[in-house]
Amino acid sequence: MGDWTGDAPGVRRKITVADLPPPNETRSASNSPDVVARPAGAQLHVPAGFRIEEYATGFRDPRTLLPAPNGDLFVVESRADQIKVLRDTNGDGKPDVHELFTESQLRKPFGIAFYPPGPDPQYLYVANTDGLIRFPYRNGDLKARGPAEKLGAELSGGGLLRGGGHWTRDLAFSPNGKKMYVSIGSRSNDSDNAAEADRARIFEFNPDGSGQKVYAWGIRNAVGIALRPGTDELWMSTNERDDLGDDLVPDYISHVAPGGFYGWPWFYLGNHQDPRHKGAHPELASKTLVPDVLVQSHSATLHLCFYDGTQFPNEYRGDIFAAFHGSWNRARRTGYKIVRVPLRDGKARGEYEDFVTGFVTPAGDVWGRPVGLAVAKDGSLLFSEDAHGTIFRVRATR
Repeated sequence: MGDWTGDAPGVRRKITVADLPPPNETRSASNSPDVVARPAGAQLHVPAGFRIEEYATGFRDPRTLLPAPNGDLFVVESRADQIKVLRDTNGDGKPDVHELFTESQLRKPFGIAFYPPGPDPQYLYVANTDGLIRFPYRNGDLKARGPAEKLGAELSGGGLLRGGGHWTRDLAFSPNGKKMYVSIGSRSNDSDNAAEADRARIFEFNPDGSGQKVYAWGIRNAVGIALRPGTDELWMSTNERDDLGDDLVPDYISHVAPGGFYGWPWFYLGNHQDPRHKGAHPELASKTLVPDVLVQSHSATLHLCFYDGTQFPNEYRGDIFAAFHGSWNRARRTGYKIVRVPLRDGKARGEYEDFVTGFVTPAGDVWGRPVGLAVAKDGSLLFSEDAHGTIFRVRATR
């Protein structure tokens, strides 16, 4: 399966279930990265025809990025409990306005979305770790124009969304604005006890928080979710379980089958049973779905976005970009990069390719951990990294 030393723009990988080793073929590693300052002369690498540059810095734990219809960029600082707005007023490609949009009633915010979808939103929705809130918003607002409104008893006050375990919550709206999707990760790595009730799922709601429905389940931690442009098709970027060896279990990027079961915690990638649950729920073995794109185990794939801009070459349009935060449960590092998932007619072919690399030093130290992604109004690609609180911009040069 390789490690970071084989990473380079354009390198493609395709992992299938036939490539999976048996559980515990290697010992489970504890290999958290040593985060260092950016070494002198360290360069990030992008494909020919692209240029990468620092867009903005000085953030505390910048996670999700969201462009507003007018081109402003919303930045969620999760552990700082803040949402900021960046604006480029002079057209030089970098923001010269940095405003605090709100810090009211934020508790480890992660996912944000404008509602209704389209050019004239009326609200900014925010997914806290323990509830969903929304702020009144009009295009161009640099500060929240009113107090936060809590949505639904089950979505606030310790109801369905409650803290503990995997804390990020992402959200997305269907194109017609009639449905809202919320992802909730598991509380544990592999437990099936009562604390996991209503965890490891993607839920569907009405925009006011009513109409709760399980949209898909058995998904350990769908950190990022997004609708494929022009469709009602939901996609996810998912962290799979740990402690089964260096190359189990692959993380994945996939469309979400309505009602689909993805295995956690009893099975993985089809009918492969987790040995920690030997003999449990045999009736689910044949129902466990295999995701579209398997990625190297422990890559920690976080956010994803679809490229819907026009600046990049035509072959990128409609493809997925995903941020790999990087491994800790692997003897040799993997992740710490941005990858591209090519789609053809909306379908993945099971492969992905490196797009931005270079965050790991030759010694194996790490100076950047990608998290959030967004396509800017001008068609460039923006991504955040939370090791040093920086946002980078990738633009086409041809």
